[in-house]
Amino acid sequence: MSEKKIKNIFVAGPIDPAFIADSIAKHGSKTAIGGHSIFMGQVRRDEVDGKLVDAIAYTAYEELALEKMHQIREDIFEKYPLNCMHVYHSLGTVKAGQICLFVFTSSAHRKPAIDACSELVERLKAELPIWGKELFDNDTHQWKENI
Repeated sequence: MSEKKIKNIFVAGPIDPAFIADSIAKHGSKTAIGGHSIFMGQVRRDEVDGKLVDAIAYTAYEELALEKMHQIREDIFEKYPLNCMHVYHSLGTVKAGQICLFVFTSSAHRKPAIDACSELVERLKAELPIWGKELFDNDTHQWKENI
């Protein structure tokens, strides 16, 4: 693993759309980039056993998640010719309709950006110790299955 600093991917609460827009806008000056791929995870208002999801409360084993994310970042940069990669994940309560995950990859061409973004999202969901508790409209809750 490289000696790069481990980056904190966690954001308290929902990810603000203005933050996302600003992140995208900052890449306008990076003229070696020809393609971006963006994934935004949004909390769904699922119906589960007749109850509606009002929000998801996210928690994580932060130290381990950040170490694992660092390794995933290194793996993705080694596999794909990316110019940059940004990952942000919410901790705490995120209401239905709000953004909880923002993944942004950039490269000289579209295909590496798209492929890297897709693989990155799949690996985050499968490998990071992050959990979500669904909070229902009747004041009950349950741990969400990560699919």
